[in-house]
Amino acid sequence: MECNIEGEGMHYEGICIRPPSEAFSILLQVTTGCSHNKCTFCGTYKGKRFRIKEDHIILSDILFASRYMKRQDRLFLMDGDALIIPQKRLMWILDRIKENLPWVKRVGAYANAKSIKMKSLDNLIELRKNGLGILYLGVESGDDDVLKKVRKGTSAGNLVDMGRKVKGADIKLSVTVLLGIAGRERSLQHARATGELLSAMDPNYVGALTVMLIPGTPLYEDYSNGSFDLPSERELLLELREMIANTNLTRGLFFSNHASNYLPVKARLPRGKQEALALIDGALVGDVALRDEWMRAL
Repeated sequence: MECNIEGEGMHYEGICIRPPSEAFSILLQVTTGCSHNKCTFCGTYKGKRFRIKEDHIILSDILFASRYMKRQDRLFLMDGDALIIPQKRLMWILDRIKENLPWVKRVGAYANAKSIKMKSLDNLIELRKNGLGILYLGVESGDDDVLKKVRKGTSAGNLVDMGRKVKGADIKLSVTVLLGIAGRERSLQHARATGELLSAMDPNYVGALTVMLIPGTPLYEDYSNGSFDLPSERELLLELREMIANTNLTRGLFFSNHASNYLPVKARLPRGKQEALALIDGALVGDVALRDEWMRAL
């Protein structure tokens, strides 16, 4: 959504995004933009310089929420990577939240491999004790070739290590992966490698989205000039099946119910794996209806 509120109220700037699970949370914009902002598929923060917002603006928004958002017991720190805020300053923000919004039970934020690496395990534990309950990590793929091509700025092995670090701090971990991001040629290889990464990382939640081609992004340009082939509906279903088949979580939820997907799936792994695979098999033979193209969106 495009947010630009002036006068009394929350100080939102530019396009504001949050995970689907944070739809009813207090949205506190503590940074603008994304500290990485190089991924070829993402157009969310193009032209938006990354910066940490001034403390008096952040405090003003917290005080506004303390007056008008007393029914919301979760809070999400926007924009793309709030975890990269220096530890002392991030602790100050969490302190102000606890002080002024005592009914908030959980604070969440986006993270990336770089920002997690910049925090020690003790730092993360300190943040968790001060209210940070969940981090959302964009993994996209477990295939190093794909990660390099989309300019993710990290490797599959590093992503696994950073995910384990978050879980080691007893912070819930929710990761996103992208169906279709490898194109047609590496589709199943990407799916297998991603399932293996998820198994090694063992997050609490996995959200599978389908890549959407956004004009103005490098990936869209690759598609336009024929150097990137988007998998078909059937190929995306096969990719999803291969990914779930290769994902072994000790106890976690696997979702593909985002609006970008053709087939909504919700499976509690490991016990729900076979049911999820059977649902996909039903869709492959036409017994389960897919989402119409006009209903798909980011």
